[in-house]
This record gives sequence, C-alpha cells and structure tokens, in this order.
Amino acid sequence: MNTEIVSMLCNPYTKELLEYVTEQNQEGILEEFLVGVKTGERFPFHNGIPVLYDALKLEGFNLQYNQFYRKAARYYDFSLKSLAFLCGGSEGRYRKQYLKLLEISEDDKVLEVSIGTGKNISLLPEFAHYFGLDLSWDMLSRSQRNFKHWNRKIELFYGNAEEFPFRDSVFDVVFHVGGINAFNDRAKAIQEMIRVVQPGSRIVIVDETAKLLEALKWVPSVR
Repeated sequence: MNTEIVSMLCNPYTKELLEYVTEQNQEGILEEFLVGVKTGERFPFHNGIPVLYDALKLEGFNLQYNQFYRKAARYYDFSLKSLAFLCGGSEGRYRKQYLKLLEISEDDKVLEVSIGTGKNISLLPEFAHYFGLDLSWDMLSRSQRNFKHWNRKIELFYGNAEEFPFRDSVFDVVFHVGGINAFNDRAKAIQEMIRVVQPGSRIVIVDETAKLLEALKWVPSVR
C-alpha cells in the first residue's frame, strides 16, 4: 500500500494515524498490517484488502444485514437487474439518474460508502480516484473480482460506515446508495461522511422510496 493511501487512513475507533508494516510469519509468508502509531493496535489485510473493523463488534441491523448479504452477494447483481426490468427500465438508466449528481472532476478522490459489488463506480469516469468501503466481506469480494474483470483500479476497505477508517477532509466526493435505512445509527454515518469530505464538497445519499418498496413487497428480500 502506497504512502499516499496510508496517509488518508486512521484507526476507526481512536482516529489515531496508522502506519503500514510488513513482517514474515512462522511459515515465512509476508503479512501486511496497518498499525496505530500510539496504541499499536494492528489491522490485518485479507486478500489484499485492509480489515479496519472487528466483525465481532457487529450488532443490531448491522449484524442482521451482514448475514443477509452473506447469502445474497452471489445473486445481488442479477436481482437488481431483474428488479429494474420489473420496474420498467434498465439498471444502468436507474443508476445514472443519481450518479450524474456527483459532478466528478478529474483527479477527484471519490468514496462510495457501502460499495456492494461496485456497479455504481463501473459507470463513473475513469479520470478520478475511487475508494470503496463495505461492512460485508462477501460483497467486497464480489467487488474486488468485478474490478479486476473490468480492468478498473480501486482501493477497497472493510469497515463500518458509522466509524470510518479515514482522516478528516480527505475526499472530494462521498456517496451512498440503497442501504442507509438499514444502518444502526444513520445520523452517525452521515456525520462521518461530512467529516471525511472536504468543506464545500458534495455528498449524495440515495435510498429506495416507501412507494417503491410497497410496490415490491412481494419480493422476499424487499419484504
């Protein structure tokens, strides 16, 4: 992990700075860690993705939906495409309605909170720098595979939207789509989005309307 990315990160619990270290384990395999400069708290990498939240801390809606996405990740993209069709349009058309609100400029640092499988960023211009955070390891793994297939570069992080592992004012654009009503603490998540974006920059939050959910309540996952 390069020094510029490390400089954007912090301990999600204490907000202390992190440093990147590598060391060999007993089997001689090189392992990566992010380490708190004051507390020494260590955050490992898994399949190249920094793990910046302890999954054992999950509770409430965060735990409930984490379990849901563990089962749904495999079928998630297909399900959204099918729902868009049932609603009378293409998935891409629906996504572009809110993605155009981001107004991304060249070299912007753009964070998607709850990135899912990465489909939103796949529709955004390649001249910006993209970062994705999610609390579902299964969705992050799908996203990682997708970006490799699309030949797109992104920095992925396992973390909680209510306790960002990012320093203050490091992003130019922050957005979230389709899950904020399932967060334990929506206000805290929004405060975190405000904290990590530069003053005067854009935050876009999108979620399904009650009208849409009512129309689709016959779908088990929607219900």
